[in-house]
Amino acid sequence: MPRILIIDDERPIRNTLRDIFEYEKFDVDDVADGIEGIELVKNNEYDVILCDIKMPKMDGLEVLSVITELTDTPVIMVSGHGNIDTAVEAIKHGAYDYISKPPDLNRLLVTLRNATDRSRLVTETKTLKKKLEVKFKMIGESKPMQDIKEMIARVAPTNARVLITGPNGSGKELVARAIHENSPRQAMPFIDVNCAAIPSELIESQLFGHEKGSFTSAIKQRKGDFELANGGTIFLDEIGDMSMSAQAKVLRVLQENKLTRVGGEKELSVDVRVIAATNKDLSQEILKGNFREDLYHRLSVILIKVPPLASRLDDIPELAQHFMESALQEMGRPNIQFLPEAIDELQKLPWSGNIRELRNVIERLIILCDKEITSDDVKRYASPLN
Repeated sequence: MPRILIIDDERPIRNTLRDIFEYEKFDVDDVADGIEGIELVKNNEYDVILCDIKMPKMDGLEVLSVITELTDTPVIMVSGHGNIDTAVEAIKHGAYDYISKPPDLNRLLVTLRNATDRSRLVTETKTLKKKLEVKFKMIGESKPMQDIKEMIARVAPTNARVLITGPNGSGKELVARAIHENSPRQAMPFIDVNCAAIPSELIESQLFGHEKGSFTSAIKQRKGDFELANGGTIFLDEIGDMSMSAQAKVLRVLQENKLTRVGGEKELSVDVRVIAATNKDLSQEILKGNFREDLYHRLSVILIKVPPLASRLDDIPELAQHFMESALQEMGRPNIQFLPEAIDELQKLPWSGNIRELRNVIERLIILCDKEITSDDVKRYASPLN
């Protein structure tokens, strides 16, 4: 049930609004002045706040200024003494909307519902962002990880292209996202393209888009990933698996910052930072004729090598704890404890699948074990291929 706070010094107005809102299934609090309202905002969460402008003790615009510093909750200003200038001033101070007294009931309810929808979306966005921050958090304080974090800190503020190398499951995407999130482009799109997962005949359409009718299934125009990433970052994962024809087009984008959709003639300008990753030795792929040397040199302005998990065993205790907490939250399970002997056993494993394998093992142990995870549990469940 959406929760509303009414701040108004006129009791009849407060009572009327309370009756209306409670009939519309809102949970309502009301106070007679701004000081009381601010205290409630400090100690409670509201979906919408209605605030009068002309009040004793503290003016409504002053209350608005304080509330907007405390919370992102939409504030609707109401007044029986206002005019256009007052409304403009309220909006400048951060009000969601301005309504004159006596309020038009239909407009008030529509504004209220729009404000509650906005409040819900803001909350959902924050929740999703927190989940993503946890999901893509870089864990570990080993020397290799410290070196990578230092490199990210130096590279992120620039527009330099980055080539990330490392074995499968080692965390190359995490490095790419960390660069984007710490760059001036962080508010713009981050487009992740797995070049190995897209058929060679479709990769150009995926990256550069296509015009309607350019091939049999092109029933409408489509923007490519480079266009969608405009202003932000495109991450070309497993670029070593990209076809030679697609490599040539990527090279042109890097050289000229321009592209042409499949079946199109018009050149489109794009402003995109390119980060690429591969688990292959591109120098060997160049010798075999599978990768363009000029593209390699365009991409590898900055080279970041992500080590396998076997080279950073000191990070396993922290990684195991992180994956356990995430998995328990997703499963809704009670807390489970790793015994020190279990961590020691995890550090003895070869980890050919790297971070991805460790995460899967932790989830498996959580599902199959009870309150404690022992070294015997690790021996029994951690290596299903043995």
